[in-house]
Parts: sequence; C-alpha cells; structure tokens
Amino acid sequence: MKNLVGQIHSFESLGTVDGPGIRFVIFMQGCSLKCKYCHNRDTWELHSGIKYSVDEVVKKALRSKPYIQNSNGGVTVSGGEPLLQADFVVQLFKELKKNGFHTCLDTSGSIKITPKVEELLSYTDLVLLDIKHIDNQKCIDLTGTPNINTLEFAKYLNSHNIPVWIRQVLVPGITDDAEDLQKLRAFLDTLDNVEKIEILPYHDMGKFKWEEFGDTYPLKDIPLPTNEDITKAKKILKVE
Repeated sequence: MKNLVGQIHSFESLGTVDGPGIRFVIFMQGCSLKCKYCHNRDTWELHSGIKYSVDEVVKKALRSKPYIQNSNGGVTVSGGEPLLQADFVVQLFKELKKNGFHTCLDTSGSIKITPKVEELLSYTDLVLLDIKHIDNQKCIDLTGTPNINTLEFAKYLNSHNIPVWIRQVLVPGITDDAEDLQKLRAFLDTLDNVEKIEILPYHDMGKFKWEEFGDTYPLKDIPLPTNEDITKAKKILKVE
C-alpha cells in the first residue's frame, strides 16, 4: 500500500500561504466542484496530471524538511480536491507522520464522509476548510454542488477535535452579502475547533486557464474586492 499511486497536478516546495510555517504543498489532480472563480481550472480532470507513488512524494518532501522544521511548518495536501484520492492521501500522511511532518489537508469538504475519509482525518493535524457559500442555493449556483456535505464535514471535524482554519473567498456580489456573512459567522460560533478565519480576496489571475480549455470565464465582469469590502467582511466574521 505504501507505493499506492496518486494523480498529482504539481508541487510547491516552499509554500507560505497553505498552513503554518513553510510548507511542502502537493496539489492533487481532480475536483468534483466547478467553482466559477476557480484559478486552478486545469486541476478538474481526475485522470490527468502525473502519477507519483507515496515513496516518491515523501522523498520530495524530505528535501525541504530542514526549512520546514525551522519554521514549524509541514506538508499540505491541496487540489483540486484531495478527498477524491483519499486512499492515496491516507498512505501518504501515514508515511509523513513517521518522518515527523505536520500534516495539513486543504479541502472543500464537499465529499461525503466515508470510513476512508475518517481514517485520513485521523492522520491529519490541521484542516483548511473552504466553505464556498453558507447559503445552499447560492453555493449550488457558484460551484454546481450543495453545501450540505461541507457543513457536515465541519461538524465532524468539531466533534473529533480536529483543528480547522476556515477560508472564505470574497467575491463581490456573490459571497460578500452582509446577511450571508452573518449566517456564516453564526454557524462558526457553533464550532469549538476553529483556530483561524481567513478572508481570501477574489482574483482573476486564473482566467487564462479557462481560455486555454476553450471555456468562457464565468466571472469576467466581476470586479476585484476593494479594501473596504475586505474590511467589512473581516468585521462581520470577526477576523483579527
């Protein structure tokens, strides 16, 4: 099982925005969501990317270990959606833990919790949970998928005392409504495991990837959030 193969899009050796400290970041291939603002459009197709074994990925991570240890960092598995390849990530996290790495899972939590996902979470030190939208219908419009699994995922993490950082992409006219943000804050107030809330201002730097696939970028007329927009959202969500 240690040499199970995963479909991987890319790696980042010295990441600084996907969890604490300096991190080795693994971007898994494949995603079940179709987020209108996605800047990794090229990660959607599951059977694309490059195949790597668990051993190959661990060896890559070990090259960055001195920098990671000195910064209290670790390894983050992102995507795409890593839960689509839970078998691989379970074995990867097991090996990473044996080598003394802090493990972090960056996910939308949109995949139904299975025994394999539960096993994966038992080897996960931190979850970066991207709640796409607190309103179910707006979430469907934004991503093509309801938010039911995501909210259940958040509750599961809370009940199992798994630390979580909440991420909210701030898109003008879509995710910045004050009432929606207040509902999100109310939901987060029911959780005891939230260590941090991050506002991720919407950007359109991935627009060219949509064009490379011959797709029309859905948010081409949406402006970037202003500093005022960001400050307002931070106030409602009580972001320090």
